[in-house]
Amino acid sequence: MAITSANQLELLQTAEAVAREKMIEPSLVIEAMEESLARAAKSRYGAEMDIRVSIDRKTGKATFTRVRTVVEDDELENYQAEFTVEQAKQYLDDPKVGDQFIEEVPPVDMGRIAAQSAKQVILQKVREAERDRQFEEFQDRVGTIINGVVKREEYGNVIVDVGRGEAILRRNEKIGRESYRPNDRIRCYIKDVRREARGPQIFLSRTAPEFMAELFKMEVPEIYDGIIEIKAVARDPGSRAKIAVISYDNSIDPVGACVGMRGSRVQAVVNELQGEKIDIIPWNEDQPTFLVNALQPAEVSKVVLDEEAERIEVVVPEDQLSLAIGRRGQNVRLASQLTGLDIDIMTEAEDSERRQKEFEDRTKLFVDTLDLDEFFAQLLVSEGFTNLEEVAYVELDELLVIDGVDEDTANELQARARDVLEAQAREALEKARELGAEDSLVEFEGLTPQMVQALAEDGVKTLEDFATCADWELAGGWTTVDGERVKDDGLLEPFDVSLEEAQDLVMTARVMLGWVDPADLEAEDEDDAADADEGATEEAEA
Repeated sequence: MAITSANQLELLQTAEAVAREKMIEPSLVIEAMEESLARAAKSRYGAEMDIRVSIDRKTGKATFTRVRTVVEDDELENYQAEFTVEQAKQYLDDPKVGDQFIEEVPPVDMGRIAAQSAKQVILQKVREAERDRQFEEFQDRVGTIINGVVKREEYGNVIVDVGRGEAILRRNEKIGRESYRPNDRIRCYIKDVRREARGPQIFLSRTAPEFMAELFKMEVPEIYDGIIEIKAVARDPGSRAKIAVISYDNSIDPVGACVGMRGSRVQAVVNELQGEKIDIIPWNEDQPTFLVNALQPAEVSKVVLDEEAERIEVVVPEDQLSLAIGRRGQNVRLASQLTGLDIDIMTEAEDSERRQKEFEDRTKLFVDTLDLDEFFAQLLVSEGFTNLEEVAYVELDELLVIDGVDEDTANELQARARDVLEAQAREALEKARELGAEDSLVEFEGLTPQMVQALAEDGVKTLEDFATCADWELAGGWTTVDGERVKDDGLLEPFDVSLEEAQDLVMTARVMLGWVDPADLEAEDEDDAADADEGATEEAEA
């Protein structure tokens, strides 16, 4: 087929037809044609030549050109596509490195092999353009619900026709043991879209918490309009779920709006989720209050929140324990997912027993160290004193409120407590020095002798050793391993050193050693303060 004899408009008509069929830009098809014609021309003129083809977007005329680029003398490698400055002077006026000389060459006759090659190039380019369009389309739809038709099932994974492509619903993303047959209609959540060599891969889910949230958004107009917000979702797919909602309009009950008239709205979601039971819970900024709501239908007697450890202790009546835990721990597990807290549940009897044990341990501490009788020690514990430091350094007035304690007795109590603490400090210091603790660590402000002993027992014996410690190594923390939070014990955790205090101690040590420039710290503090002010201003404007 000779380009010169072909109907030039036929190229444009073909490009338009292919573009409409594949739903891509006609210019992409024309570019593929230009590349295919250029390849055919190279097979005729020589593979080393830089042959380019340009198709006029209005007339369809194909122009073939040869391009030669000016390069340095020592960089000349391809004599067909490059030439030196000296060689270029016969073609260009005052040539410079990087200049190009372009000349038109006659069109080529495309033989059978060249035509077949051109066809493959066009098909490949069109296929790539189609994949790019498909990826961009579905990438924008990640996080939404899509309706599709089941095409087939492979090894438990469902292949779904989603209109302009295929998506996959993996076995672990299906609810329970649900199965599908070809041509069944299915509704899924687009969880992820990845660009891969074989084309964009669209991954669907029916177990994702976001799927339930999107279903409620479809069923409840108030959520779609932003009057009600879904703050958290926790699911045991196919069995039970909890969803926390809040209303920004005082006249609208968020729970009632989600349930709907006679449960019509929530029932529509339940039906889509294969009968999954759904608890709709009012959101509350106060975490203990929110947790009490999340543990419904169980009744809660008391909650104790440990914000630093992100744990919460819940006390329930004996007859509510099994209800609070739920079958196979389902209720407390979902409540934990919903609140983001680790939950310890105990009965009132267990809580009472634990508090009694704490009371006895503190009483024994005061009896043994302060040489008090048991009754007097119990008075101290009842007034809220938990350790010797509190007795030794509390304001005198706080001791005088105890029945039977006058000023002389209070002074004697504090003197005894201070003597015991000083003796303990001397003993700890001696042990620390025996272990090899150096003066640089012993004299470091902020560390007590007991802290220095604990550090020395773990091999931290100098200020340099201390400065290399991470804050969590000192204060402790929590690490997530295989989806479960695991406690990391800190060297100074028994002394109630917080993460912020540990950070300050370590940074002070690094400054003293010259590892950190104090000016840099001041600059960071100023930047943090500026960011905080900017964030506060934005919130105020919003």
